[in-house]
Amino acid sequence: MKATGISTCYRNLIPTTNSSLSFKFRLDSAFPFIHHSNFVNKRNFSKFSRSLVSATMEASFKAEEARVPAALPLPTPPVTKFKIALCQLSVTSDKERNIAHAKQAIEDAAGKGAQLILLPEIWNSPYSNDSFPVYAEDIDAGGDASPSTRMLSEISRSLKITIIGGSIPERTGDKLYNTCCVFGTDGKLMAKHRKIHLFDIDIPGKMTFKESKTLTAGARPTIVDTEVGRIGIGICYDIRFQELAAIYAARGAHLLCYPGAFNMTTGPLHWELLQRARAADCQLYVATCSPARDSGSSYVAWGHSTLVGPFGEVLVTTEHEETTLIAEIDYSVIEQRRIYLPFQKQRRGDLYQLVDVDRLHSTGAN
Repeated sequence: MKATGISTCYRNLIPTTNSSLSFKFRLDSAFPFIHHSNFVNKRNFSKFSRSLVSATMEASFKAEEARVPAALPLPTPPVTKFKIALCQLSVTSDKERNIAHAKQAIEDAAGKGAQLILLPEIWNSPYSNDSFPVYAEDIDAGGDASPSTRMLSEISRSLKITIIGGSIPERTGDKLYNTCCVFGTDGKLMAKHRKIHLFDIDIPGKMTFKESKTLTAGARPTIVDTEVGRIGIGICYDIRFQELAAIYAARGAHLLCYPGAFNMTTGPLHWELLQRARAADCQLYVATCSPARDSGSSYVAWGHSTLVGPFGEVLVTTEHEETTLIAEIDYSVIEQRRIYLPFQKQRRGDLYQLVDVDRLHSTGAN
């Protein structure tokens, strides 16, 4: 291919009045170039011209400017494949029983090869505004002040596994939070996510609940590098907010984990829908874990813990009974899906932006 041919080809990319497409290709003047090149058939030329137009559109759309700061590249994970366990636990009013029960479920899952364990939202306490203050623990103090996280720390260290510890009520001074703790294979607390979006809804005749009566909203997104990859954390209602998931994707997450307890009204309508939407939005894995359903409790959970793949496909799910799901995650699929459907490069940075305030104001923007 002669350099003059390439120059001729580019010269024939001319402006168009269509505001959504900055250039069009003049096929007539490009044919001499085709005749003297290796593009000997229309199919090859069509692919070549489409790639040129696509590249031109992407440049004019300023895809990287759609996320501020620019998205981080997907990091190389410590492992490519591993097993995740979703422990859909029954929860009672007996806190000691709940802790012992969760420990047994974790041990069983690890015995089946799970390297990452995900627990449900509010697994050590009934889900109610009356219960949150009673069952709350001082996670920062640790020890006897937080028996739930003490158990998670000890078992993650002894079994050499990573635990996304669902969530428990947390007490800090005069404030209560709905908090998820992440423990590494050494038993150390790696991250603590406080539920950012509080569950305040009122559907007359169906469901009324206001977490804000007792809980305080968290103030920061949480992403953590673990032995099984970079994970973004949300709790239940957080999954409704695409912006949070988009921030995690832009920070290079491989997996989003949402312990949650959707109810019998919103669960059938939105639980699977939102999981698949977040996975498809970000082209990442999404894992959720719910408490098992207790029809006699004041708040009845929908159940249906699920793992969704980066194309929005449900890989494994369950019903509402107590169970543990174990499934394989293969991170190589993420890049494959992004090649198949490269919309990450097609964002309209000339029209909209997602601003990650934490990264924008931090040194190094990482």
